Amino acid sequence: MTITLAHTRTVYDIAEVQGAMERSQGRLPELDAFYERMMDSGGERFVTKPSSTAALDDLYEECPNFAEVLDDLARYLGLALAGNASVNLMPLLLLGEPGVGKTHFGKRLAHALGTEFEFISMNSLSAGFIISGSSASWKGAKCGKVAERLVRGQYANPVMLLDEVEKASGSTQSDPLSALYQLLEPETASTFRDEFIDVDLDASQIFWVMTANSTDGIPAPLLSRMAVYEVPGPTEEQAFAIAQRIYDGLRQELKLSQMDGDLQEEALQRLAQISPREMRKTLLDAMGHAVAAGRQGILAGDVKPRQNTRQQRMGF
Repeated sequence: MTITLAHTRTVYDIAEVQGAMERSQGRLPELDAFYERMMDSGGERFVTKPSSTAALDDLYEECPNFAEVLDDLARYLGLALAGNASVNLMPLLLLGEPGVGKTHFGKRLAHALGTEFEFISMNSLSAGFIISGSSASWKGAKCGKVAERLVRGQYANPVMLLDEVEKASGSTQSDPLSALYQLLEPETASTFRDEFIDVDLDASQIFWVMTANSTDGIPAPLLSRMAVYEVPGPTEEQAFAIAQRIYDGLRQELKLSQMDGDLQEEALQRLAQISPREMRKTLLDAMGHAVAAGRQGILAGDVKPRQNTRQQRMGF
């Protein structure tokens, strides 16, 4: 059993916020409201870490195909615990086919670390202001995701997941990845300034997780700031375990204790052919078929995948 350890860290200086409010002189109501929110929230946020590497054990079971990533994370967590310091985690880039569980892994990692989770889809980004905000002089200006999370959230070390980072696009004047050059380096991230607000933010504790199908389109200087992992699809044995775990969770969630506890091998064989992302919906449908037929167990015929099987995927 583990508990979440926490200490506080200053992510912005209240006196600096007060000065920024005075300089803005009410020229933009949205900016004034954000400064007031900063003042009300105070500049202190929690920095968390588990009390033991055992906090990652559930992740090994839920995401067995992420074992290589988890082995490294466990070592970094062990170092933090041995030295009584914050967890110093290099930004992760997770490469793999759609559906192997990259986003789910990010969410569960935030839970294991006892912190918050922020999801940002990079697929349709055409401007950097999504991450780093837009100038208060622009029409419709607002802060970016980093400032919003640090100000509105409770933690200085949230997990921020940038999904499909290789698909971000933009002009040379508005590169959606440009802010990452500062944010992925702890030394420069500690004085990050969102374009919307005239206040330095300490973003150095954010744990960055990025996902991509490949490294194509990701600039080499950014890749050098990341720990890159190829995440394979689960093996058949791992897929069996994932399917059983999802099934157990659905039985508990739906209060269907009367249903058989173990999935039949024939049903598992069919479930192993689809991605982890598709398993929950497929199992939910299968359970519905079983209940409608008055049965307490799922048959192979109840498992009816809707889309391509894992073997048919092209990884696009």
